[in-house]
Amino acid sequence: MALIDTLESAWYGRGRAPWWVHPVSALYGAVTGLRGWLFRRGLLRSVRLPAPVVVIGNISVGGTGKTPLTIAVVEALRERGHRPGVVSRGHGGSQREPMLLDDTPDPLQVGDEPCLIHASGVPVAVGRDRPAAARLLLDAGCNVVIADDGLQHYRLARDVEICVIDGVRRFGNGRLLPAGPLREPLARLQRIDLRVCNGGAVEPGEYAMQLQGGEAVALADGQRRSLATFRGQRVHAVAAIGNPQRFFDSLREAGLDVMAHAFTDHHAFLPAELAFADGLPVLMTDKDAVKCTSFAQPDWFRVPVRAQLPVAFFDTLTARIEACLRGH
Repeated sequence: MALIDTLESAWYGRGRAPWWVHPVSALYGAVTGLRGWLFRRGLLRSVRLPAPVVVIGNISVGGTGKTPLTIAVVEALRERGHRPGVVSRGHGGSQREPMLLDDTPDPLQVGDEPCLIHASGVPVAVGRDRPAAARLLLDAGCNVVIADDGLQHYRLARDVEICVIDGVRRFGNGRLLPAGPLREPLARLQRIDLRVCNGGAVEPGEYAMQLQGGEAVALADGQRRSLATFRGQRVHAVAAIGNPQRFFDSLREAGLDVMAHAFTDHHAFLPAELAFADGLPVLMTDKDAVKCTSFAQPDWFRVPVRAQLPVAFFDTLTARIEACLRGH
């Protein structure tokens, strides 16, 4: 965690990076650049499915809001008469072979984000071989494949690319890993079909997205209460997401007195790690809650959020998908 904190401080202008990150960044850029070139020239083969593929991802590390956007896209497509399914590598899980999630998926096996997406009622397939996992969705009756966090996974050919941007942190110092937060150079944005800005100032060519919350749901029994009922109260806030500070800040903006507990992304919680023994409520993200429900205490709550985007975004995306369907 100390190294990660040091690097993030340098990425976003609050500190200096160690000297060794610059040669490593140059090597990383050369390798990723060559890989992308090989795929674009067809020397490395992409697998094209007999259905439109929409990839949702980012070019920077850290939480930008991909999962809430994926759920919003799924719901919008279903409302428009399509049958979407989501394919994911299953980060944080142990599953290697392609697998279609059942009614009771285990986040330790398939990953926390697939479980959260599956809870919205959409078919989800996981596996390191994403084309093979995506075929399971087609076999299950899906006519559109949504690839969660697959922007850099070029083996799966795509028809539409969506990049989610952190509107507050943007792209930091604009450098490649580990000297900066970028997975790919900023020039990659020029090949993206749709850009979504989560919070902050929206730049030309981007669609604004806001994460809306306002309630807390008890993990033990599902009882709901307004987040405002915690106003002025001291609480433990737990987050194992790409950008935990976003969650902590949202609770503070709602008037809560937050004791923040940040864990690494996709952390597999143990009960002892959340046993604070002071009787105060514990609030966590939806993504963390799927890993803690089995041992939840009565005063543990998840704080769900929904992605709000302009109708024009969904209309544009749907038009592109339907054009692809006519082509198939």
